[in-house]
Amino acid sequence: MTNPILVTGGTGRLGRALVPRLLSAGHAVRLLSRQPPPDDRTWRGDLLTGDGLAQAVTGVGVIIHCATGNGRGDTEATRNLIQAAVRAGRPHLIYVSIVGVDRVALSYYRAKLACERLLEASGLPWTIQRTTQFHDLIVWMCDIQRWLPAIVMPAGVSFQPIDTGEVAARLADLASAAPVGRAPDMGGPEVRAAADLARAYARARSSHRPVLAVPLPGSAIRGYRQGGHLAPDHTVGRITFDQFLAA
Repeated sequence: MTNPILVTGGTGRLGRALVPRLLSAGHAVRLLSRQPPPDDRTWRGDLLTGDGLAQAVTGVGVIIHCATGNGRGDTEATRNLIQAAVRAGRPHLIYVSIVGVDRVALSYYRAKLACERLLEASGLPWTIQRTTQFHDLIVWMCDIQRWLPAIVMPAGVSFQPIDTGEVAARLADLASAAPVGRAPDMGGPEVRAAADLARAYARARSSHRPVLAVPLPGSAIRGYRQGGHLAPDHTVGRITFDQFLAA
């Protein structure tokens, strides 16, 4: 049997899609958790303090780092994980990142880019997989406005949402392969205006609220308007936003 795969963020949106795919492929899987439930698969470890990481990474062949604090503590968490992995025998570390972290001036993106740089300089065998935004993010952007009379989206901004399950399938493939460094970006099947995506969301919810495309200021929005977060040459996703909503 091959060495187990450790998944950080295994209970998050991406992790929940990834773990079953790893198990169905015959991999032994460990999940990292600060407060694990009583089962044999989940190992206690705190990425921010480093507590328990040494035990969790011991004997693993691959680490898939899906955990994120949306920028809060991500760099320190990744540094602690890398240090534990280096001491544990240099397993292959796969890091999930975002298309455009080097082109859009957003604090979360800067944190993700810093994590990439740490991995590249770590001496570990590594793979970085950047993806465009998940379908779920677009839904969240609309859901948090449910009490407003209209859905507001940034004018001049498009997104290229991709299905979480398709990203999980790619990560499962990478876990069975040799480290590749920067893997080819993953983009969704369509580049669509943010307002158009919001209208699709409203239709799927049978909502008659109007959608307003509003010009927003700031360097991050400027990066989005310029398409820094898009991967039009890597439209590898197949599930469209409308199909995701219908499902």
